[in-house]
Amino acid sequence: MDYKWATLIDRMGSDLTVVNAARVSFATKHEEFKEKQDERLIRYLAKHGHWSPFSHCSMQYHIRAPIFVARQLVKHQVGLSWNEVSRRYVDIEPEFYRVDKWRKKADDKKQGSSGEIVEWIDDGANGEMPDDLQREVEDLALRNYNLLLKNSVAPEQARIVLPQSMMTEWYWTGSLYAFARVCALRLEETAQQETRVVVQDIAKQAEKCFPISWKCLAFWEED
Repeated sequence: MDYKWATLIDRMGSDLTVVNAARVSFATKHEEFKEKQDERLIRYLAKHGHWSPFSHCSMQYHIRAPIFVARQLVKHQVGLSWNEVSRRYVDIEPEFYRVDKWRKKADDKKQGSSGEIVEWIDDGANGEMPDDLQREVEDLALRNYNLLLKNSVAPEQARIVLPQSMMTEWYWTGSLYAFARVCALRLEETAQQETRVVVQDIAKQAEKCFPISWKCLAFWEED
């Protein structure tokens, strides 16, 4: 399925906002961004951990992702606000995330996966492949969910039977600095691939809004 992971809904500020938030310490400001001078200042702020000027810029995203990805990302709290759809109140038909490729467990770490694709070994019982197993679980969960609703069970309880592959959606708002921290952690090689896909979408749009600040915060290099 072709998922639209993160949609930028709103943003506040620019690279110039960062510059002026820093320069106010000296009671000065720039009316327009001065490429070399201001980029040098932003690079200095990022490199030496002066994070507060970056917190005067913000972004709001609407994000759709499977529950197991959402539960990883919601751990990031500082400088961020999260409002998610609640199945206490809605009973619309669930949508499920479909795995593209099943990855092998990594040998050199306790969590994560390797770059290798699983070579499926059939146990001889019914010849099912991993995709078949996923669909079997989801079909059963969906049937049971709808049966519970049909029998007037409250949605807040009926949702108990739905799997982690179910798609969810939320609004995620936060400062430029907060999203840079999220991306720095969740774009690491050891991060879960499905989570990296969502965060890559966030990062691409953040870079367009704050090209200099984003480069310095998330990807700056030593001179």
